[in-house]
Amino acid sequence: MSLHPLYATRASRMKASEIRELLKLLDQPGIISFAGGIPDPKLFPSDEFAKAYQAALGSESKDQALQYSISEGYVPLRQWLVDHMRQIGVECDIDNVLITSGSQQALDYLGKLFLSPGDTALVGWPTYLGAINAFDAYEPRFDQLSINGNRGAAEYRAAAGDGAVKFAYLSADFANPTGETVDLRGREAVLDLAEGLNCAVIEDGAYQALRYDGAPIPPILALELSRKGSIEACRTIYCGSFSKTLSPGLRVGWVVAAKPVISQLVLLKQASDLHSATINQMAVHQVAEACFDTHVSTLRTVYRSRRDAMLTALEQHMPEGVEWTKPEGGMFVWVTLSKEVSGADLLARALDTVKVAFVPGRAFFPDQSGANTIRLSFSNSDEEKIREGVRRLGELLRT
Repeated sequence: MSLHPLYATRASRMKASEIRELLKLLDQPGIISFAGGIPDPKLFPSDEFAKAYQAALGSESKDQALQYSISEGYVPLRQWLVDHMRQIGVECDIDNVLITSGSQQALDYLGKLFLSPGDTALVGWPTYLGAINAFDAYEPRFDQLSINGNRGAAEYRAAAGDGAVKFAYLSADFANPTGETVDLRGREAVLDLAEGLNCAVIEDGAYQALRYDGAPIPPILALELSRKGSIEACRTIYCGSFSKTLSPGLRVGWVVAAKPVISQLVLLKQASDLHSATINQMAVHQVAEACFDTHVSTLRTVYRSRRDAMLTALEQHMPEGVEWTKPEGGMFVWVTLSKEVSGADLLARALDTVKVAFVPGRAFFPDQSGANTIRLSFSNSDEEKIREGVRRLGELLRT
């Protein structure tokens, strides 16, 4: 018996994540992996988390740690986030903050909240694969968010046809997959476009804390706040995550937005998982209070060195005609190959002959273009492996 004929129409749009599949390669011996954009586990603040879980399960707090909790999230963690957001230019209060099970859950909720079949989501070309997958389940059409292009609100509305443009999604700092950063002028342009379209802006701040060079640029939400004076008047929704800083396995992220948006997201969470794991929120709060700034400073030092090693190796070993981004932070370098080279074919050859893994770029394009691109992550390999892996790729591209 097959239940396939009973599936909703949206099920046909759901696809396996190429990145999640590639993570399985990490356990294979001899593979140098630039595939998953994952933190180095050797850098996790494990001792601090051990203390935090011991404290959470102590006699005074164990009942709270193991019990149901409110959907909005653990109050002390939300208060810590209010202070954290203030430090990056976003004034809000605790009722503007919702804890989610990773920022990926936030993207799913936002797709469910805003998208009806046929509506338009504006995204980068390329953009984060997890966002494409989260939004695609709600049957939208995707259009290219051209930040520095000539398209205005009228052109986007015309392209949307019978649907509406519901939001623009972007990661303004060190984007996945390109590593690129949207400058101040570009962020202001996104706000202007959203005003013209009367749509939301979803700002993915997953990598915001991992800046290695240059001066920080205010988040889009901070820029809109300076225009409007209150978060309650803002259309920007900020999604943050502890996955790239403290621990991805605990699945703790957050959303900051105007209270009516948070209230709607709370209803979605109540229908989904009731609340994120209380004990994990308690542990993240204790570790964040104890060492967030010093730990992130360590991450910046280590990842900066690895980024530099990758950029130097690319200069030394890539053949003529290959181009790549030079990120100021984050975890990724985006490589554009010669037009006749397929990233997917190159991956098959690389795994078979030189034992190097990466992500073919086509998965990051809603229209499956970009076949001659690849994403390299430098966060989970030391400098020696980075230099050797890039050398092997360069040799392979020359054959």
